[in-house]
Amino acid sequence: MAKAYLVGAGIASLSAAALLIRDGGFEGADITILEAQGRTGGSLDAAGDPDTGYTMRGGRMFELHFECTYDLLASIPSLDAPGTSVTEDTFAFHEDFAWNDKARLVDGTGRPVATRSMGFSERDRLDLVACVGTPESRLDGKRISDCFAPEFFTTNFWYMWCTTFAFEPWHSAIEFRRYLNRFVHLFKTFDTMSGIYRTRFNQYDSIVRPLQAWLRTKGVRFTMDTTVTDVELADGDGITATALVLVAAGGAVERIALAPEDLVLVTNGSMTANSTLGTTDTPAVLDTSAPDASWRLWHTLAAKRPHLGDPSVFDTSVADSTWGSFTVTTKDPTFFKAMEEFSGSEAGKGGLITFKDSGWLLTIVLNHQPHFHEQPDDTYVWWGYALFPDKPGDHVHKTMAACTGREILSEVLGHLRLAQSEQILESSVVRPALMPYITSQFLVRKAGDRPQVVPEGSTNLAFIGQYAEVPDDVVFTVEYSVRTAWTAVAELLHLDRRPPPVYKGGHDPKVLMEALHTMHRR
Repeated sequence: MAKAYLVGAGIASLSAAALLIRDGGFEGADITILEAQGRTGGSLDAAGDPDTGYTMRGGRMFELHFECTYDLLASIPSLDAPGTSVTEDTFAFHEDFAWNDKARLVDGTGRPVATRSMGFSERDRLDLVACVGTPESRLDGKRISDCFAPEFFTTNFWYMWCTTFAFEPWHSAIEFRRYLNRFVHLFKTFDTMSGIYRTRFNQYDSIVRPLQAWLRTKGVRFTMDTTVTDVELADGDGITATALVLVAAGGAVERIALAPEDLVLVTNGSMTANSTLGTTDTPAVLDTSAPDASWRLWHTLAAKRPHLGDPSVFDTSVADSTWGSFTVTTKDPTFFKAMEEFSGSEAGKGGLITFKDSGWLLTIVLNHQPHFHEQPDDTYVWWGYALFPDKPGDHVHKTMAACTGREILSEVLGHLRLAQSEQILESSVVRPALMPYITSQFLVRKAGDRPQVVPEGSTNLAFIGQYAEVPDDVVFTVEYSVRTAWTAVAELLHLDRRPPPVYKGGHDPKVLMEALHTMHRR
C-alpha cells in the first residue's frame, strides 16, 4: 500500500491529506505529516489568552469564488456544529455579518474619506487596462511601479487595494496583474468591502482545528518537532524521491526509505518564517538570521535539479518583504464603542480602516466578537498592521519595528484622536509581530522561479503552498494553497477529478461593464 509523506503542517498539507483520503482512496494511517514546529496551521495561526493577550500574525479574507477551498471544506464538520460544514458556516456567517465599510480610508485630519470615486486620472485607467491585458511573459522582472505613474500610488484605489491585499509599489507586476484579473468582480463593491467573506472565528479556529480534527479521526499521523532536511532523489534526469532525511524531536537523524509508489508533498518556503512577537512593553525584534527549515529544504532540492525553482528570489530581500502586525486584547469595551461611533458601522461589520496619510500606512480592523473560539464574553480583540514598519510614525516618531505594543497603540490612537485614548491605552494588552518574509511571495520574479506543483519528470514528488506555481490563481490566499494541494494529489495519482478552473470574471461582459463603470465613478 502506498504511503504519503507531507512536509509541513500548514493549510496546504492539511488540505492535501484530506484530498488524498477523499479523492485518492488513501487510508489515514498511510499519511504522515512532518512538521518542524510544535503546532499545526502554518501561517494560519492564533494563540494566547485574555490576560497575556491574544496573538494572530495575520488573517485571510475570502470571496465567493474560492472554489477549491469551499469544495474541500464542504466535507469538513465545523468546530461547533458537526452537522454543519466549515463551508456552510462561512457562508452563514457572511449572510449575518457581511462587511459594509463606511470608513475605509481616513485622512491625516482623522476624518473618513469619500471612497466612491477610485480617484483615477485618464492615464491611470489606461495604465490599469494595459496592465490587465499584458501577457505575463512581458512582465518578467517588472515591479508594479514600472507600469504606473507616481500619481497612481496616491489614488483611493491604490490605498484600498494595497492595504486589502498587502501590495507595495516594488512588488511584482505579475502578481498585481493576476490579482486584478482574479478579483475584477470585486471592483464594484471594493469601497464597502461587501464582497469579502470571512470565517466566523480566526482561520486557525475556523479552518485548521476542524480540518485537523477530521484528519485525526481518519487516522492521519502528525509527527511534530521534526525537521526534514533532505529528500533524496534517484540518479538520472527524472525526479523520483527515494528517501527522506530528517531530524527527529530528540535530535536524532533518521532516514525513511521510500517505495516507488510512495508520495512526497513538500511545502517549500514560508511567508511567516522567522516571525517574532513582542509585548505591550517590549518590541518584536526582527529576525534576520538564516531562513527556517522550509526555505533550507527548498534550497537543497533546487540545487539538485535545474527546474525546481529559485528560492533566493524570495528569501534574500527582507527589506522588501517585511511588515508588522499587532493584536490588541482588552476587557474594556470603550474602544469598540468609540469605533462604532467613529466609523458608523457595528463592530464586526465595518471592514478595514486605513490611515492613508500615516507614515507606517496603518490599517486596523474590528472583527466580530468573539474572534477566538474560547474567548470570554467580557473580552474584546482587534487587529492591525503596517506596510511600512521601517518608517517613522507620525505621533511616536519611531519606526514601528522599534516600538513596543503600547507605543504602536499610541500611534493608532493619535490618528483617531479619540477623547478616551488614555483609558483605552491603559486597559489594553498589545502583542506586536514582525514577519521578515510575509510578502516574499509578491517579490519581483520571472517564469520558473517557482517550481511547478508536479515538476516535469516527477513520479512521486510535488511542491505545495504559496511558492509552487499554478497558472492564473493568486498567492497570499488560502485558495492558492488548497489549489496546489488538489493539483498535486490529482496529478500524482492521475485522477480524473481535477481542481475546478480559476474563476475569471473578466470573461463575463456584465462584470467587465461594472468594473469599467466603477473606474469612472466620481
